[in-house]
Amino acid sequence: MKIKICGITNIEDALLCQELGSDALGFIFYKNSKRYIKPDDAADIISALSPFTFKVGVFVNEPIENVRLIFETAKLNLVQLHGNEDYNYIKALNLPVIKSIRVKPDFDYAKLDEYPGTNFLFDNYSHDLFGGTGEAFNWNSIPANIRNKIILAGGISADNIEKVIKIINPLAVDISSSIESSPGKKDITKTKEFFSVLNKNRR
Repeated sequence: MKIKICGITNIEDALLCQELGSDALGFIFYKNSKRYIKPDDAADIISALSPFTFKVGVFVNEPIENVRLIFETAKLNLVQLHGNEDYNYIKALNLPVIKSIRVKPDFDYAKLDEYPGTNFLFDNYSHDLFGGTGEAFNWNSIPANIRNKIILAGGISADNIEKVIKIINPLAVDISSSIESSPGKKDITKTKEFFSVLNKNRR
């Protein structure tokens, strides 16, 4: 199971998460987010990271031309789409993509068929927010046949990562707010605690 730490805004947090074993770091380019980072600032951080750490740019309903420009400017590896982007958008973008699915209680998982060959991240639905809510949805609703193929987000922390692994065992988890002292700033103690508990249970 891979680990992505999202909402990176400074080099200290990036290096800490990389050192502790994060497989990927997320940089949010959605200006309405409390964790927004300018592309040039992200590029400075990314230039100091290992080439073996994946760099993921998070976007919400951004024009395709802007996504491509930021992808090149920041030297990203992946694009994570958290808005209403459809499959035609993904095809036109023509970059490695993770599509975030905001899961409502009545979500129809058959809708995933509308995105053939796409990697999915499942997060809790919010009427007011795009991107991470910091709250879990009903993980038991995820079909068993795709649980080990998805990225799981929303309310994951040191307190429940063992449960996540035992029940879902996803391809990866994406965390942010549960290890923060404030939006965009990671808490050293919480971050170390998460990786400590994770490493005791990781498969």
